[in-house]
Amino acid sequence: MTEAEDRKPQSDEARSAFRPPSGVGAPVDGESSTTSEFEIPQGLAVPRNTGTESETTSEFAVPEGLDAPTGAPAETEGSAFSMPSTYHAWSPAAFTPASGFPAVNLTDVPWQDRMRAMLRMPVADRPAPEPSQKHDDETGPAVPRVLDLTLRIGELLLAGGEGAEDVEAAMFAVCRSYGLDRCEPNVTFTLLSISHQPSLVEDPVTASRTVRRRGTDYTRLAAVFHLVDDLSDPDTHISLEEAYRRLAEIRRNRHPYPTWVLTTASGLLAGAASVLVGGGLTVFVAAMLGSMLGDRLAWLCAGRGLPEFYQFAVAAMPPAAMGIVLTLIHVDVKASAVITGGLFALLPGRALVAGVQDGLTGFYITAAARLLEVMYFFVSIVAGVLVVLYFGVQLGAELNPDAQLGTGDEPLVQIGASMLLSLAFAILLQQERSTVLAVTLNGGVAWSVYGAMHLVGGISPVASTAAAAGLVGLFGQLMSRYRFASALPYTTAAIGPLLPGSATYFGLLAIAQSGVDRGLVYLSTAVALAMAIAIGVNLGGEISRLFLRVPGAASAAGRRAAKRTRGF
Repeated sequence: MTEAEDRKPQSDEARSAFRPPSGVGAPVDGESSTTSEFEIPQGLAVPRNTGTESETTSEFAVPEGLDAPTGAPAETEGSAFSMPSTYHAWSPAAFTPASGFPAVNLTDVPWQDRMRAMLRMPVADRPAPEPSQKHDDETGPAVPRVLDLTLRIGELLLAGGEGAEDVEAAMFAVCRSYGLDRCEPNVTFTLLSISHQPSLVEDPVTASRTVRRRGTDYTRLAAVFHLVDDLSDPDTHISLEEAYRRLAEIRRNRHPYPTWVLTTASGLLAGAASVLVGGGLTVFVAAMLGSMLGDRLAWLCAGRGLPEFYQFAVAAMPPAAMGIVLTLIHVDVKASAVITGGLFALLPGRALVAGVQDGLTGFYITAAARLLEVMYFFVSIVAGVLVVLYFGVQLGAELNPDAQLGTGDEPLVQIGASMLLSLAFAILLQQERSTVLAVTLNGGVAWSVYGAMHLVGGISPVASTAAAAGLVGLFGQLMSRYRFASALPYTTAAIGPLLPGSATYFGLLAIAQSGVDRGLVYLSTAVALAMAIAIGVNLGGEISRLFLRVPGAASAAGRRAAKRTRGF
């Protein structure tokens, strides 16, 4: 190159910022001009391609059969995207097997089990509703009307004393029968709500309803269950208008028993309970008259609009007054048996069982509200009896809180009295006549189990009560599963002979005589017996679901637990 050419201005390519200046030679053995942080240090051996999975499965490697571009750095120089030689990745086969995934079969089991199982599933995992829909046109019924029907059905069930889980299952069944599969029902003690969202991009439709009044009518409860069962049957076509018509008939239906029959049943229940604790014929008649008088006074207070707290307090006074009068006139009878029999007709066993069941199934808000209601009823009974006992003690009535009541020496009489008590309890609950015989026999079996374990075997009364109540819950759940009805008509009346009437009375009597410590011991025993009854009934129902499957239900998905953790 001549001197003139050297002074000639050079192009931009010749003026590269990375070109060494004129007169400075490139390093030969010094530090490499390449300063990339991904360069492999000198002296570190680079693993060569040995055909391992780590080198052949990289998505950045050049496919086999395709030449690398000219000038590309060799793979042995290392890359930030290359897997280390010691890494071995494993992943399952990401394809659907030829046989397909097993589908969840929920069509061969009762609707109660199907709905309980699907309510525990996430919304995306629930199977699609059956193809047969309960409407005539292709567009389907209006979503707000379906939700309104669902809420009205749930209101009748919750007002009748049904558990929160069963109410949610019935509401979910009604929605699915009309093609609304993405529904979320929610039940608390006095509020029902339901939300339907067709898809993730559409706005949800939500409706709610408040339960203002609650009553006991198991005939109406059974009719609502029959309606839900017909709606859930894919072979039965019931339009929305027909469902509304049947629901209106259920609401207008009169109670199966007149008022005088209910009052007589209340007296028979108290008389039978007094026989269970060792009373005779005189005690039976006195307890019957006192309970019937208390029932009429409670009806009078209800007609005047007094709250239930005062109704229970007033109803507890006549049986206690009857026992005090028999003691003051020195009649040789067990006055304690008269008062205990009157308490049997007032103890809120139905609400207690429902409250404990809601707590065991994960509905803690509803369970707390039900148990608080039971506590108020119990306090009202305590107040009514304590007032009478206090005046009786002041008048000189000799009542011994340490005199334990027996059960008599005639087992057949005891079993007959327990069956009579269950029969009267079933009538008070307004049960269907077709279920009265079954629940009467169930009550006799429960008392037989309790007597055999506690009186003959000497087992603890709490354990004996829990075992007898578990058997009641097992039979009740079996009858409800095979008859597609509620389990309450078969269990509530049958636990009547097991209610802690005598422990409650002696606790109240000890408190009235200033023996607070002794009275609290008796009342604690009564609470323990009541909890044993409630837990035993629920456990019997769960055992029937676990081990006694309905034919054809082997492939059905079970109900998932409400809580899987251990408190954390």
